Amino acid sequence: MASSFSPAFDPLRYSVVVPFFNEEANVASLIDEITGVMAPLGDYEVVAVDDCSTDGTRARLLECAADLRVRVVTHARNRGQSAALCTGIDAARGVWIITLDGDGQNDPLDIPLLREVEGDYPPLLICGHRQQRRDNVLRLLSSRIANGVRSRMLGDDTPDTGCGLKIMQRATFLKLPRFDHMHRFLPALMRREGAGIRSVAVSHRPRLYGQSKYGVWNRLWVGIVDLFGVMWLKRRALRIAPVEELHHER
Repeated sequence: MASSFSPAFDPLRYSVVVPFFNEEANVASLIDEITGVMAPLGDYEVVAVDDCSTDGTRARLLECAADLRVRVVTHARNRGQSAALCTGIDAARGVWIITLDGDGQNDPLDIPLLREVEGDYPPLLICGHRQQRRDNVLRLLSSRIANGVRSRMLGDDTPDTGCGLKIMQRATFLKLPRFDHMHRFLPALMRREGAGIRSVAVSHRPRLYGQSKYGVWNRLWVGIVDLFGVMWLKRRALRIAPVEELHHER
């Protein structure tokens, strides 16, 4: 079910939403990189979501929150990346949402590349397309196959939906149906709401600290089930034309 949450204060231009789970060693450097990139781009905030980490991630995030542009939201239990993104975007004040993964493999220096494509109308989702992936051969092969199958079945025109670096309009995201693993299908879901999709070539950095939370097999079967679910949602979308309100003279 789509969220109806709306901030009760003046919006900012950008909210950078970053989910973290057991990324203690990556927190400080990534937040520093983000604030360094965003500072020249106008009014912004960073919304960091701790998905019930069991290491020192939350403590590191709270240290970063000494910068008033950084806000920290926490989950009482681990709920997964999609839920963390939804929590962060619900709490965000930005008209535009910028997302990055908390593992440091997305380079914040690529944010301006995606930002060059943005426009206020029509609704838009801008996706990073990772060049020279820094993953092992098995993950690269499985990702290539999954992207090809998904693109053919959903027609989402996105070569790399798994890239965490994205820019989207918050108002459009709030209309999306919500379910676990929805973050893997954002292009198809956003297109269902009439958004245009753009992909921009970005870099991909090796993971320096911590361990990946995803393997090939723990994504395969769930991904197949979700794929058919998104196909159903796509077919069942309601296309409602705007209604003109008529005012009669008294």
